[in-house]
Amino acid sequence: MEWDAWEPTYRAILDDFGFSRRADEEAARALEPILRSKRLAKDRDLRRVLEDQDVVVAGPALEGQALPEGGALLSCDSAVGDVLAQGRHPDIIVTDLDGKVEDQVKANACCSIAVLHAHGDNIPALHRWVPWFQGMVAGTCQCEPIGALRNFGGFTDGDRAVLLAAHFGARSVRLAGFDFEHPRPKPGKDPVVKLRKLGWAKRLIEDAGVPVKGL
Repeated sequence: MEWDAWEPTYRAILDDFGFSRRADEEAARALEPILRSKRLAKDRDLRRVLEDQDVVVAGPALEGQALPEGGALLSCDSAVGDVLAQGRHPDIIVTDLDGKVEDQVKANACCSIAVLHAHGDNIPALHRWVPWFQGMVAGTCQCEPIGALRNFGGFTDGDRAVLLAAHFGARSVRLAGFDFEHPRPKPGKDPVVKLRKLGWAKRLIEDAGVPVKGL
């Protein structure tokens, strides 16, 4: 998905949650210069992983659930540790840096492309963690992209991963470790707001334009 197609949905999300577009733009401006010294993944790198693949997206409720074999493996934020514990390495990590980022840094140093996302309330995390990523990275944002940043659509790590796969021509997506009804508690996070976010995530995945199993 390109920005022009995504913007109406983005505006609807801002209106629904009362989020600040200006804060998202500030986050994009914070991330973009940090990435200039990084090894940036090109579209061809992401397409090489995803095009014509049956993609598995690992979500935060994975916790020991065996991952399907075959195809490309995308891991969302806090699921990376569970993926590594199964002896697997994600091909791509999609993260806004609020999980156990040390696991993501470790996987990125080995072989995983890290898609690092900027939004209005993770600016401190961007400054703290992005410099630690030494492998190939890509930067995404909520708002209109600037510089090397991209916006493939999506609101949470899970639906951003699915939309990323769809954008680069995945044949299908299988979800593993997704629970849209029972959000995992996180310190300082309102579970009611999280449940509303998951409602949006499910809707966006359903409309991703690629066959999705596991909804």
